[in-house]
Amino acid sequence: MGKRGRAHIVWDWNGTLFHDNDAIIGATNAAFAELGLEPITLERYRALYCVPVPKFYERLLGRLPTDAEWEIMDDIFHRYYAEHRVRCGLTEGAAELLVRWRSAGHSQSLLSMYVHDELVPLVRGFGIEAHFVRVDGRTGPSGGSKAGHMVRHLEALTGVEPGRTVVIGDAADDAVAARHVGARAVLYTGGSHGRASLEEVGVPVVDTLAEAVAEAERLAA
Repeated sequence: MGKRGRAHIVWDWNGTLFHDNDAIIGATNAAFAELGLEPITLERYRALYCVPVPKFYERLLGRLPTDAEWEIMDDIFHRYYAEHRVRCGLTEGAAELLVRWRSAGHSQSLLSMYVHDELVPLVRGFGIEAHFVRVDGRTGPSGGSKAGHMVRHLEALTGVEPGRTVVIGDAADDAVAARHVGARAVLYTGGSHGRASLEEVGVPVVDTLAEAVAEAERLAA
């Protein structure tokens, strides 16, 4: 792949640009309470979380949830998450980094597994929508991998080359999705995964979004 296109970042939302750890844990434990399960700490969540999400519940329950159980858990989680997220904001420095990357003549987009119709007004409400050439949330069933969504996301972008694209996210699945399309990835430790599980993926792991952007610039050069 040639190097003619601009460097491009595909940002993840939950746990990356949007610092929603408290909402995730609050919603998870509210769902657990309704199902008669013990609450989970953020540390345990970050140690066990994985995609597809039913596998995460298997680690907690000792078995995969049935389809009916998964639908119930997913519905309860999203209902409580909508309540908890209103107290969350952007990750420190995120808005400034978006401005800086765009001002440098690069492009960026947003791809999230959060439901599209909820994502777009949330991003718009933070006043950052204009920094992205495209914002895509999930439109199909929840719980799966981002890889297929990444294919469609990049196909919809004009002039973006996978070889000069870097995915910045907080989950191992972000790196899997990047690899699936021939892009690079940088993983951020401030979200859903602990550093140990992220380092197993074999891509750069950083502790701040500023470091992530600096690494993305190096990888896309």
